[in-house]
Amino acid sequence: MRLCYRARQFWLALAARSDPAALAAAQAVLTQAEWALFRGMQPSEQAHALHILHRLQAQGETDSDLLTAALLHDAGKQRCPLHPWERAVIVLAQAAAPGLVRRWSGQAETDPKGCTGWRKPFMVATWHAEWGAEMAEQAGASSLVVALIRRHPQVVPPDSGQAEDNLLRKLRAEDDES
Repeated sequence: MRLCYRARQFWLALAARSDPAALAAAQAVLTQAEWALFRGMQPSEQAHALHILHRLQAQGETDSDLLTAALLHDAGKQRCPLHPWERAVIVLAQAAAPGLVRRWSGQAETDPKGCTGWRKPFMVATWHAEWGAEMAEQAGASSLVVALIRRHPQVVPPDSGQAEDNLLRKLRAEDDES
């Protein structure tokens, strides 16, 4: 685990603010319903998504589905918002005992109404991608955007030549670095 990187990420999340120019760039990518979904995210999640968008665009990426998924990949976290200390708990637990995280998340429980107590951070870590995919689908996102959001926590085999997997690798690479 890159402890210094995660510590920096934690402090940046505490002071996260979205730049108006970055927000305008995001709004240009998203539909009105997708924009509403994006704006429902916590400021730190928005800043994270905007950073990924910026990095992808700086690399010359123009695929609208990839850029939309980059902005909305963590939208499911708004169903059960986390405090910064709860995010830190997830990172530490995933590094120290990844098997316990899945058990503590309530593997069969996807209802965010039950997202309370000490299990809350673990449920969000496990289920936010599924929740986000559902929310993006309800907002009218393309099936590819929905699939990328749903699959963004997954590791993609490097030898997969599928177009969706290629986009997912790009999203994951920037998500892991942001």
